Parts: sequence; structure tokens; C-alpha cells
Amino acid sequence: MEVSVGLLLALIVVLGISAQWLAWWLKLPSILFLLCFGIIVGPVSGILDPDALFGDLLFPIVSIGVSIVLFEGALTLKFSDISGHGGVVTGLVSWGALMSWGLISAGCWWITDLSAVLSLMFGALVVVTGPTVVSPLLRIVKPTPAVSNILSWEGILIDPIGALLAVLVFEFIVSSAQGHSLLLFGKDLLSGLVMGAAGGLSMISLLKRYWIPEYLQNVVMLAAVVFIFSLSNHFAEESGLLAVTVMGIWLANSKDVDIHEILNFKESLSILIVSVLFILLAARLDLNQISNLGWTGAGVVAVVMLARPIVVWCACAFSDLKWQEKALISWIAPRGIVAAAVSALFAIRLQELGFDNASMISALTFLVIITTVLIQSISARPIARILGVAEEEARGVLLIGANAFSRAMGLALQSLDYRVKITDASWDAIKQARMDGLDTYYGNPMSAHADRYLDLVGIGSVFAMSRRPALNTLACIKFADDFSKQQVFTLRNAEEKDESGHTRISRTYRTTRLFGADVTSQKLNSMLGQGGEIKVTSLSESFGLDEYQALYGSSPVLLMAIDPKQRLHPFTEDNGLKIGAGWTLIALLSKDALDDAENTKEQLLATDEHTTVQ
Repeated sequence: MEVSVGLLLALIVVLGISAQWLAWWLKLPSILFLLCFGIIVGPVSGILDPDALFGDLLFPIVSIGVSIVLFEGALTLKFSDISGHGGVVTGLVSWGALMSWGLISAGCWWITDLSAVLSLMFGALVVVTGPTVVSPLLRIVKPTPAVSNILSWEGILIDPIGALLAVLVFEFIVSSAQGHSLLLFGKDLLSGLVMGAAGGLSMISLLKRYWIPEYLQNVVMLAAVVFIFSLSNHFAEESGLLAVTVMGIWLANSKDVDIHEILNFKESLSILIVSVLFILLAARLDLNQISNLGWTGAGVVAVVMLARPIVVWCACAFSDLKWQEKALISWIAPRGIVAAAVSALFAIRLQELGFDNASMISALTFLVIITTVLIQSISARPIARILGVAEEEARGVLLIGANAFSRAMGLALQSLDYRVKITDASWDAIKQARMDGLDTYYGNPMSAHADRYLDLVGIGSVFAMSRRPALNTLACIKFADDFSKQQVFTLRNAEEKDESGHTRISRTYRTTRLFGADVTSQKLNSMLGQGGEIKVTSLSESFGLDEYQALYGSSPVLLMAIDPKQRLHPFTEDNGLKIGAGWTLIALLSKDALDDAENTKEQLLATDEHTTVQ
């Protein structure tokens, strides 16, 4: 049965988004499901033939899609980040990337029939790991904070750096194929740099002068990216990818404009574009070509995986990392979406220029991606456990909302050596939290930016305590999948109706309430504002819960209890904690309760002194 063009286009979009949803549900890299779906509807069933569907438009469509993906990646590359996350990360994404490129390229040239320049192209492509494949693996592996931070930031930074390297190599190969390679390469390079800088400066100028209304900023930026890409290609063929990469880097490092909202939009758009691209590219795969790689393909995969430990151990030579941590970092390096998308695009173009075996680059890249993602997804967690660098239980807390009470709670937990991360979309609140010495994330925890940059290493519980009930509820729904529903809590707000009446939140989405049915965010912040304090008290055989209540009365709001094994138990409206000796209580005491307790202590001291004198 012949399928209509409209239905095929809808099928591509639905399959792409379904793959993303399935990856989210199963906590696995989305690239696995995108490849599977694309192969099933393409070479396996023959339902989708991208070349027949799009004809001459296929290359422009893929080119523009890849340009947007590269621009979005470049928006995340801040120069301050390269050196701002320790010597190991700096080494891995700078000279380490060049070293990896050289080792892989040499191995590929030695093993395969590819020419030296095509081997250099392949080496540049598979340098990239990327957060879209690393982040899901880290959620499964749960390594120590040191390992997780290194792998996370390497994936974020190497994405645009590796893509830029691949683009430069591609520019050189194309210019070489057209004769006068150095002259043409210089022209392509100059066009990409000039057009990218001009695009970045123009957008910064427009945004600074508020000549673009806020509701149009995202679409204007999208139009500018497509225009700069096409214009640069007009002046120097194939320079457009370099231009949009430079434009993104220029905007990312500008201190004059805020690009957070633009970045959030581009990340959401990139998810759609990547999903569609991958279905198309996977549907074009020649499975016979991949299977015919045989031992040659296995040898290339081995070179890629063996180059990794050499680079990692060199980068970590002067670090404080244990050998077990170095070993795990050496093992986890799955290749991802940027490598696949860029390799397929370059293969199409190089074949048009007469490089007959250019398709082998795409086949090898996809083979490396499939092998590394599959093997490492299955083996990384057991290896981490064997090496002893997997955290069995995360005890940290993510606090949503940086109001006065949240900050005070964070400081109390931090003083007890619990990892605390506090997030808020208000810059003033986040600035105060930073001044207090808390680890912060500035932004909306529901955003795509948070998915990429909100570091949850060591976090095991979520306390949604902002003054926005809708945000608290949505955040709990989101994080319940990462931390389980039993570790996600919300704090009631005064504007929410009492449980005895009609609530604004469906019971389906309601999560456990913190600190009791009558406790609200407004009440806690009011108590602090009137001189109240959060106190940490250790219980013992001689000073148990009865003595605590006798000293402070019934006015304290019990917040947390820590058991003898240092596990954190928040007080809720329905939990019945059996607290005894060896436990620690964290409570908010009003000023009156503090004054009464101080008077009681003075009276007891006076009585003791009188008894001693007698």
C-alpha cells in the first residue's frame, strides 16, 4: 500500500518524539530508539525512503537542521567554563580532544581503506561524546561526584568543540577537492568567521537596544541563524556551518545580553530537529554496508575505545583522582547525536564531490555510536560497583525556591554535611543564596536548560518550597521519575485551599506535604522574619523527645529528623517517625519559644548553683 507524503511526514515526527519519550521513560539515551525506529521504517520495512521523498531538497533540509543543532550547541560554549571546572575537564576538551583526534585518525587510516584526509574527518567526528548520551548513563551509573562532574562537563563542552573541529576538517577537504586548497580553505574560513561574527554582533546590538520584542526574540534568532548559514554558503560554499557555530559562540560569551530564554527555545527546537533528522538519517542507512565492515569495523571501534584511556590517564596525571575513578572515566565515552548527524551530512556532500568511499565514514560513525552506547549502557553500572565508585544512596537535597526559609533550611542541612542544591528563577533570591554560601542553579527547574545544567549528583530528595504552587506541582511530577515519588515533597502555600475543601491540585498529581497540614510557606517565612531560627538538636538517653518538648513546648515546627545512620526523614502530615536516642531533630523555633527556652535554661542553672552552694 502506497503511503501519502503527508502521512510519511507525520510518521517521521511522531516516531521521533515517541523515541524521545521512550528514552525518558526507560532512562536510556534517546539515540538508541531513534536509530531503531529509523532503521525499522527505512531499510527493514521500506516504508520510508528519504531520497525518494525529498529528492534534491534532502541535502538542504539536513544542512539547515544540522546548522540549528550546531548553533544551539555553540550557545552553551562559554570560554570561562573551559577552565572553570578543573584541570581534568580543561585537558579533556582541549589538548585531550586533539590527542584523541590524532590517535583515532591514525588508527582508522591504518586499518581501513580511507584516505588520510577522510580518516582525519572520521577522527574529528567521533571525538564528540555529548550530554544527550552521557547524562542518561550517569543517571543509571550514579558515580561519585568527582567522576560525574568531569563526565558531565566534558560532554557539554566537547559537543561544540568537536563539532567545530569536524567542520574545519570538512572545509579543508572540500576546498582541497576543488583545487587551490589553501586559498579556498582560507576563503571558507574567512567567510565563516566574518559572517558568524557579524551575525553575533548584529543580534547583540538588536537585543541590547530592545529593538526586538520579547515574544519575537526566539523566532527572530531562528531566522537569523538560517539567514547567516545560507548567506555564508552563498559567498563561500560549505562555510555556513562554521558561520553559525561562530555566531553561537559569540552570543554565548557576550556579557551584554541575556540568552537564557533563547537557549531554552533553541534546546526545545533542537530536540524536534534531532528527532526528525535521526529518523531520516537512520532510514538512509545501508545495513549491508555496516555488516560488510566486518573485522575492519570492529578494529576501528577498538581503536576508538582504546584511545580513550590513553587520553584520560594523560589528562588526569596530576589530579587527585583515584585510579578507580580514572578507570571509570576512561570507560564511559559514548558517541552521540552530533557525531551521527554531522557525519551523515558530510557523507552526502563528499559523495557529491566524488569521494566514492565517503559513505564509509557515516557507516563507521554509526557503528561506533551503536557499539559504544549499547556496551556502556549495559556495563557501566556493574563496572562502577566493582571499582567502588558508585554511590549506593544519594543523601543530598534539591530545594526549589530560594526564599528566606529555603535558604535557612539549606544552611542547616549543609552544616550537617548534606549536599544542598537550591534553584530559583529570581536572580535576587539566587544572589542572596550565593552570598550565604549555598550551591545554586539560576533558572526554571522545568526548563530544557535545567535538564542539561542542573547538577543532581548526590541528590536524593526534592523539596518544592517555592511560593508558586503550580511550579511546585510540576517540578514534583518531573522529578518523581528521577527520585521516586516517596522522595519528592511539596510545601503548602497559603493560597491553596484546605484539604477539607476543594483543592486546586488533582489528587493524581498531589505529592506528600512537608511539615504538617497547617504549615505553609508564608507561615515559615513569617516566623523567620519575626526572629525565629532553625535549630539542630541531638537527642540522647538523658535528653529525649519528651525533654525536648518540655523545653520548647508545642510551638516548634518540626522539619527534619536524622536517624543514627544519617538518613534524612522530613516530617510530613502522615508519617509516624519513632524518634529516640541517637536521632537529630531540625526544627524552626519562634522567637518566643527561643526566649522561653533561654529563660528555662537560666532558671535551671540558677537552681543548680543554689543546690551546689547549699
